[in-house]
Amino acid sequence: MSKPRKKTRDMDYRHYRHPRWWPTWVSIGLMRLMAMLPMKLQWRLGSLLGELAFRTLKRRRHITETNIQLCFPELNDEERLALVRKSFHSNGIGAMEIGVAWFRDPEALKHLTSVSGLEHINTALAKGQGILLLGGHYSTLDLGGSLVTLFIEADVMQRDHNNPLMNAVMTRARQRRYGEVLGNKDLRGLLRKLKANRIVWYATDQDYGRKGTVFAPFFNVPAASITATARIAAHSGCAVIPFSHFRHENTDKNTVGYDLHFHPPLENFPSGDDLADATLVNQTIEQEIRRHPDQYLWMHRRFKTRPSRNDPDFYRTTPT
Repeated sequence: MSKPRKKTRDMDYRHYRHPRWWPTWVSIGLMRLMAMLPMKLQWRLGSLLGELAFRTLKRRRHITETNIQLCFPELNDEERLALVRKSFHSNGIGAMEIGVAWFRDPEALKHLTSVSGLEHINTALAKGQGILLLGGHYSTLDLGGSLVTLFIEADVMQRDHNNPLMNAVMTRARQRRYGEVLGNKDLRGLLRKLKANRIVWYATDQDYGRKGTVFAPFFNVPAASITATARIAAHSGCAVIPFSHFRHENTDKNTVGYDLHFHPPLENFPSGDDLADATLVNQTIEQEIRRHPDQYLWMHRRFKTRPSRNDPDFYRTTPT
C-alpha cells in the first residue's frame, strides 16, 4: 500500500483551528499590529530587537562574525565588530518589515520608495523572452519584494516556511502582490513563466550543497554556487537582470525610505562555462552587497560546503 501523499501549502485557515496553532496565531496577530506602527518607530524597535539578538544568539553571532571575517579581511577587529552589530540591527529591522510586507498595502509606502533602472526592464520585455530577476538575500527581502510590485508585474520563487500556518499567511500575502508564487524547485513553472514573457524573481546566493554547483569565488572565498541560473537562461533565452533593494535614512530630514535598483542584463550570459557564469553571478551580487554590507543576511552559512570534504568547517573553527 502506497504512503499517503504529503499535503503541501494548505492555504485553508479552517485547518488551523486546533489549539496547537494558537501560539502561531498570536505571533501573526502581533506582527499585524506592529506592522501598523510608523516606519521610523519600527526601525527603532527593529534595531533594539537586533541588539538583543546580537547579545543572546551566540551561534548566529558566530556565523555572522565568521562570514564577515572571511569576506572583509581588510577590516580591523573594531571595524569588524561594528559591522557584525550593525548587521544584526539591520536584520532586526528586516524582521519588523516582514509584517509590513504581509499586511500593509505597498501603496502606503510608495512616497518613501525610489526606483532606478526601469528602462532595463522595459527593454528586455520588449524582446519577448522573459526576465529572470536576479535577487539576493538582503535584510529588506520581504518588504523589497512587496515594494517592487508597485512598479512591475512579477512572479516569485519561494522556499516555503517550515511552519505550515506561517507558510499559508506568507504565501497568501505574496499571492496578493505577485502574479504567482512558485515553489523554489518548480523549474517547469519557472520556464513556463519565462516563455510567457513574465518576470520571475529568483535568488541564488545561498549554500544548497554540492549537487548542481561549482565552487566560484564570493568575496574571494570559494563558495558552492548553483549552475541552474545559467542553464535556465540558456534554455529560455531570457534576460538576467540584477535587482537589489536597500533602506536608507536621512538624518538631516529625519526621514526613512527604500531604494530599488534594476541593473542592465548580464552580458555574455550564459557563456557555456559553468564556473565563469557562476563567478559573474556571485560578483554581481557581491557588488550590490558592498553598497550596504550591513543589510545582507550574514547569519546564513554561505560557506558551509567546502571544495574538498576534507577542508575544515569554517563555522567550527576560527578562520585565519
